Amino acid sequence: MKLLLAGLVLTLIVGAQAQWYHFPGEAARGAKDMWRAYDDMKDANWKNSDKYFHARGNYDAARRGPGGRWAATVISDGREMVQGSSGRGHEDSAADQEANRWGRNGGDPNRYRPNGLPRKY
Repeated sequence: MKLLLAGLVLTLIVGAQAQWYHFPGEAARGAKDMWRAYDDMKDANWKNSDKYFHARGNYDAARRGPGGRWAATVISDGREMVQGSSGRGHEDSAADQEANRWGRNGGDPNRYRPNGLPRKY
């Protein structure tokens, strides 16, 4: 009985840790999602659309898995830290971070979509 229980516990531990090798690929694809959202934001050049693209980039990256979620967090926090120290307003940075968290937590990015933004985005 003890051997069976030990085998079951070992199986559960190994199974829970067996997905570690997916993390780097998820992170790379998540970073690519973040870049695509940034690139689309620059391409769209649409007034009041930056919160939408923040939420969309984080949403797409986080859907990749834990690695994508990690990449979205690191990129978003780093970007806001750099932009915050460059003299941008604290309120704007806080609003960006709220949109980042919304997307990362699975919220629909369209909550922030501005009227008239072309459907291709």
